[in-house]
Amino acid sequence: MRILIIGAMNGQIGAASKIAVSRGARVSQTGDIEKGLAALRTGSGSDLVMVDAKLDIGRLISSLKSERITIPVVACGVDNDAQVAVEAIKAGAAEYVPLPPDAEMIAAILEAVTDENHAIVHADPVMADTIRLAEKVAGSTASILIVGESGTGKELIARHIHQKSPRANAPFVAVNCAAIPENLLESELFGHEKGAFTGAVARRLGKFEEANGGTLLLDEISEMDIRLQAKLLRAIQEREIDRIGGNKPVKVDVRVIATSNRNMAEVVAQGSFREDLYYRLNVVTVDLAPLRDRPGDIEPLARHFITKYAEANGLGTVKLDSSALEKLRTYPWPGNVRELENTIHRGVLLATNGVLGADAVNLSQGPAAQVATATRAVGGDAAHTAPLVGRTVADVERDLIIDTLQHCLGNRTRAANILGISIRTLRNKLKQYSDDGIQVPVAGQGG
Repeated sequence: MRILIIGAMNGQIGAASKIAVSRGARVSQTGDIEKGLAALRTGSGSDLVMVDAKLDIGRLISSLKSERITIPVVACGVDNDAQVAVEAIKAGAAEYVPLPPDAEMIAAILEAVTDENHAIVHADPVMADTIRLAEKVAGSTASILIVGESGTGKELIARHIHQKSPRANAPFVAVNCAAIPENLLESELFGHEKGAFTGAVARRLGKFEEANGGTLLLDEISEMDIRLQAKLLRAIQEREIDRIGGNKPVKVDVRVIATSNRNMAEVVAQGSFREDLYYRLNVVTVDLAPLRDRPGDIEPLARHFITKYAEANGLGTVKLDSSALEKLRTYPWPGNVRELENTIHRGVLLATNGVLGADAVNLSQGPAAQVATATRAVGGDAAHTAPLVGRTVADVERDLIIDTLQHCLGNRTRAANILGISIRTLRNKLKQYSDDGIQVPVAGQGG
C-alpha cells in the first residue's frame, strides 16, 4: 500500500507514518494540497491520501475529480474538533481519523478504505492446484489472463502472482476497465499532457507509467472498447505508450495481467474483442473455479470471515454452529466468495450469544442469490420468480444498496463492507441515485 500524507497534521506526521509503515505501507509526504496534487500527477502512485483536516479538503476533492484522479481521501485532525470532522466528510473525505493517531483505528480504516486484505484462504485441492499454477508462471514476463465468475477472487490471484514474481517490490496497479467510462479510460491508462482536452490542467501520467517496473492489472478486460484495444496491443508489444496530446512515445516496463468473467473466445468470435490482443494477453490462462466447484474452501473461508467481522464490529469471539455450516455447504453460491463474505458479515451481526446459527445465515438477500432462485424457478415453480419478474438488475441492486445502508444507519464504510464493494463504488452509486431523485440515507458516524 502506498500512502501520501498532505499537510502538517498537528505535528503528528511522524506518528501516523510510523503506524502506516508498520502495517506494510510506503509513505510519502507533501506540505500542501498543490504539492500533493503535483505528486499524484507524476505517476509516483498512491493508494490512499491522508490530509490535514485544516486544509481545504473540498478543493482537493474537486481537483481530484476534475482531473479524473480516483483515490480515497482520509482526513486527519484533532480528536475534539467534531465540526471539522463533519465538514471533512461533507467535502468528500472517505473517513476522519482523530489525532493523535490510534494504531488499530488506522489499521481498520486503511483496510476498509483500500480493500487491503489480500489473503488467499483455501483448503480445497482445486484451489491449491490453481495457486500452484499461478506461482509457477509468476517468475516469467509473460502476460497472464485470469478467467472466472464474478466474486471468485481473480484480483487476489493477480496480486499473488505479483508478490511471487521478481517485480514484487515494484508497484501493483489495478484498473477496472468496466468501471471507467470509455472516454476516460484512455487517459487513465496512458496519461495526458497539459491542455490535451478540457480539464487537462496539468500533465498527468497514466497507469502504465505508474506501474512501470511492476504489474498492471486490467480487470474485466473484455469490457474495453475495441478502438482502445489497438493502443493497448501496441503498448504490450512495443513496450511504449503515447500520452494523449503527447508528441513522442514513452518507454514502459510493465507486466500485464488481465481478468474477465466472460468466455473470451466467444467475445472474440462476436467481434467485440481483437483476436490479436486476446492471443497476446492469453500466453497463460489461469482458470479460477467457482466456489461450488471447490467446496473444501467454504468452511475455512467462513471461519476467516467470522473472525474478520467479529473483530471489526467489536463482538469478541463468534462461533460457527454446525447447522449453519451445513447450510453453507449445501448452498450453490452463485455470487461465489464475495456472496459468502457478505452472508457471513450479516450472520456475525445477527449472531446470538456469540453463536452464528442457521437462523442467522440468510441466503436470499443478495441479488445473485435472488437471480439464482429465479433461474431455478423458470423450469419449475414460476411463483418463485414473482419478486423479480419485470424488474431490472439495476433496480434490484439499488434496493439492496439502500436497504443495507439503512441497516447500517447510514455508515458508508460498513455498508460497503457488507455489500462487498469499495467505498468509492458505493459513493458513486449513491450519487447516481441522488441525481436521479432517489432519497439516500444520510451519512452516519464514520460514513
